[in-house]
Amino acid sequence: MTTSLRKNNLFLRHVALPSDHGSWVFLLSPLLIGLFAGNSWSLAAVFLIIASLAAFLIRQPVTIVVKVYSGRRGRRDLNAAWFWIGVYGLIGALALIGLVWQGFAYLFILALPGMPVFAWHLYLVSKRAERRQIGVEVVGSGVLALAAPAGYWIGVGALDPIGWLLLILTWLQSAASIVYAYLRLEQRQLGAIPDIKIRLKMGQRALLYTTFNLVFVAILSILNVVSLMLSIPYALQWGETIWGTFKPAVGMRPTAIGLRQLIVSSLFTVLFILAW
Repeated sequence: MTTSLRKNNLFLRHVALPSDHGSWVFLLSPLLIGLFAGNSWSLAAVFLIIASLAAFLIRQPVTIVVKVYSGRRGRRDLNAAWFWIGVYGLIGALALIGLVWQGFAYLFILALPGMPVFAWHLYLVSKRAERRQIGVEVVGSGVLALAAPAGYWIGVGALDPIGWLLLILTWLQSAASIVYAYLRLEQRQLGAIPDIKIRLKMGQRALLYTTFNLVFVAILSILNVVSLMLSIPYALQWGETIWGTFKPAVGMRPTAIGLRQLIVSSLFTVLFILAW
């Protein structure tokens, strides 16, 4: 009886909403940065927000469908998955029509990189190999960072090259955040705090990412490409990585790690917008 009710229930949270809650920031941060950098709020911006959210949310029910047809799970959630694919697909299609109506059909070029990346992810899902794929997550965060140029171009009303710069800047931050999150999750498995050499060895990749980002933005500011103040949010992320490297998350709960990551990413977004 319970299984039958669940099969006919279309409003299942784990089907309708992404299970990886931390991924929200990788969409919302670039989207907000792009919209604020464009400095023009319009009906087209609303359509972009709706289309971006629909594209982001549809991943979850599509992933459920792939898991069902690849034999990874039973068919009890299949009806709900197809229902939410239809809902998000319809909402996304209407938002895209709105963008075309507003004269922003050229934004569709930003969707092209996302298709092979999503197909790659679904292939890994079908093979039970999607977990702890840091490369896939970094590339996927780049796809989500495409929301930054989209938001900026809507604001300025043209394919301005600055949009591509915003893509690079937001993608670099997202990639560094993902690498740092993996470091913290690795640290929590430690039985005790290791010596400094081991801590540095564990954190070297995360430190490399954030140090590169800070130096890169500092060079851009010296060349007057971006504001000198834009180094501040990257310095925040760099400082957090140094702190996390020398203070391992031994025994820390994943939720606590995720919450701290969310706070740092949110502060980064606010500081970026203010500095830009």
